[in-house]
Amino acid sequence: MDWVPILFITFKVLVFGTGMFLAVKWHYEQGKKGRHAERRAVLLKVGAVAVVFVVLLAGLLFATFAVARKLGLT
Repeated sequence: MDWVPILFITFKVLVFGTGMFLAVKWHYEQGKKGRHAERRAVLLKVGAVAVVFVVLLAGLLFATFAVARKLGLT
C-alpha cells in the first residue's frame, strides 16, 4: 500500500506538467498573432467589470450600515 501515494503523486505531476506546458504553448502562440483590436475589447470588458464591482461594493457597504443601524449597532 505504500506505492499508492507514489503512483498518485506521479500521475498528478504528469497531468499538471502537461497542462502547464500546453497552456504556456497556447499563450505563446496567441502572443505571436498580435491582436491589437482584441486588446481594446479586453480593456473595455475589464473596465466594465471594475465599474460593476465598485457599484456592488458600494451597495454592500450601504446594506451593511443599514442592517447595523436597524440592529442598533451604530
